[in-house]
Amino acid sequence: MTYNLSPHSFHIPVMGLAFTIDSPIKVAAYGINSAISIIEDNLIEMMRKHYYQQNEEEYIPIEKHEPNYRVRRITDYLNLVQKNVHQKLEDLKSSAFETGSEIVKYFEMLPDESRLKEKYYQFLQAHGEAKAELESFLRKHVHPGAIEVNIMTKVDKNNKDKAGEIIPDGSDALGALKAYAESDLDNSAVIFSAGMNPRLYNYLENFRDFDATAWGEFKKKVIIKVSDYRSALIQGKYLAKKGIWVSEFRIESGLNCGGHAFATQGLLLGPILEEFRIKKEELRKELFSLYNPAIIARGEKGFDEPHPVNITVQGGIGNAEEQQLLMGYYNVSGTGWGTPFLLCPEATTVDAKTLELLSKSEEKDVVLSKASPLGVRFNYLKNTTADEERQQRIKKGKPGSPCTEKYLISNTEFTKEPICTASRKYQKLKLEQLEKADLPKAEYDLQVDDLLSKECLCIGLSNSASLNYNVPVVEKLDAVTICPGPNIVNFSKVASLQEMTDHIYGRGELPQKSGRPHMFVREMELYVDYIKEEIRNTFNPAPRDIKGWMSFCDNLLEGVSHYKVLLEKELVKKKDAFEQGLTKMEQTVMQVKSSLANR
Repeated sequence: MTYNLSPHSFHIPVMGLAFTIDSPIKVAAYGINSAISIIEDNLIEMMRKHYYQQNEEEYIPIEKHEPNYRVRRITDYLNLVQKNVHQKLEDLKSSAFETGSEIVKYFEMLPDESRLKEKYYQFLQAHGEAKAELESFLRKHVHPGAIEVNIMTKVDKNNKDKAGEIIPDGSDALGALKAYAESDLDNSAVIFSAGMNPRLYNYLENFRDFDATAWGEFKKKVIIKVSDYRSALIQGKYLAKKGIWVSEFRIESGLNCGGHAFATQGLLLGPILEEFRIKKEELRKELFSLYNPAIIARGEKGFDEPHPVNITVQGGIGNAEEQQLLMGYYNVSGTGWGTPFLLCPEATTVDAKTLELLSKSEEKDVVLSKASPLGVRFNYLKNTTADEERQQRIKKGKPGSPCTEKYLISNTEFTKEPICTASRKYQKLKLEQLEKADLPKAEYDLQVDDLLSKECLCIGLSNSASLNYNVPVVEKLDAVTICPGPNIVNFSKVASLQEMTDHIYGRGELPQKSGRPHMFVREMELYVDYIKEEIRNTFNPAPRDIKGWMSFCDNLLEGVSHYKVLLEKELVKKKDAFEQGLTKMEQTVMQVKSSLANR
């Protein structure tokens, strides 16, 4: 089988470690693409146990002392996921066309403009032989959504054997890629997020499953998550020179997203999308000019024209109007709806207590924190069990977490071997250093707050599945961290999969917070808050800092100009609210610029 485009115009992005760990099993049979994080092999081993037992099959543990255990765990789980998806799909295809059946649910959830949905409507009106022919056609054209895997490129520590020697090609990211490449997945893609990792990208050349089997057809596709056009061009060209085609660039808002937030230099989503809209064909041709000679040089037959390149977007989308603007004006191939799906148990895996917290969350509860040990800002829900546990440790005078998984170890400030900045060991050493540093009180307090905000994400982002399925990832560690985008505060209803798809396509509407700003206005608000915080928390800024902030503000104002064009073209329905929000942000940015000019 080659990778099929989903019959849907949205996908469910990777969320945390556990929240989409089995989403394909839940939604792929309905034609919906979703992504699994494949870095945390202890979580994956837990999920192997759960699904083998659920399938009433023998579960054989893959123990840590066994050779190549990590790759084998991930590969076997992916094969198990595919097996479950295929079985669910076959059950769906053989179900009766009657109210409430799985096959009826499949067709009812499709977007109304899809050709397959049109055939379904024709089937409902048909009789006799014509109805039988249409039923046969519909059953034949039920296709699953893709099983996508996500590798966060920065999570790539080297692993060592028992003798203490680095295992060749055995780092976290390389091992995950090898596990995916060796899996049986045949309708799938690997997503690389968090920037370019040359070692990882070079490793792709070892696996033939990423080669095109025909024009536009791949057994396993490559998707790169990017923040802007320049990033897409650089990473796409790097891989094209190696004969690797990037089939999709997945644009994500820098701040209006869940999890790690990679803020751009004030570049807003609308102008970024506009550049892709204008230059998409140019990008495709430029990549092809490097890709085709590369595959010919290694002895393969070249192609007469470039493979398709899909552009998708995610981050803060909240209603059908925004979905239609992105699909219609910016001409994206699809959209990612992550955060709202955290309130959809049919699609994601969230424990009951955290689900309740999400449904009741307000703006004050979702913060752009410094909780990530990677040193990257992190959208974070307060008052979770992990947040409570972290604060209790601080009150007891023992801040920091036990570091059992070690995926985010990176700091060598005090030790020869890297340790995690959320670990008890690092925080003890850092606090001692800060106490001796004789810093001004405001700067000392800020550094201490930043340090103590660090949280163990390896366990915290895994435990939701552990609680749901009653199988521990790590014994006696069961606190949950969750990382929704700011958009979560606009959703409160725990929704069915049907209700969520109806909301996305405008056939129904989930209750939302009154006065919710347009996704573009909300993103700009987040960027304005971000730059104001950066300025406020930078002690004794250098001239280059001020120059960078001015440039940031100029980029925000360019975004305002772009959005005014949308208003002129009447592409925004709630025009007055959009314009008011835009004007307010423009005035604030001008005030920030004025204050910087007077420094």
